Amino acid sequence: MYVCLCNAVTDSQIRQAVENGATRMCDLRAELGVASECGKCACCANQLRKETLQQMSACHPGRAVA
Repeated sequence: MYVCLCNAVTDSQIRQAVENGATRMCDLRAELGVASECGKCACCANQLRKETLQQMSACHPGRAVA
């Protein structure tokens, strides 16, 4: 689903970016442009970021995740 309509960013793109190391919102903004225009997607994007980080830490318990 599209999360950021201004920059045509999907939830899959956000999850992939987090898995590739974009662990902060400023990383997602720099890489994908999320929340850089109107900002309406910021809450949803941040929630996806947090969920992905939680899933990553559950799958890799010894891995340090920010």
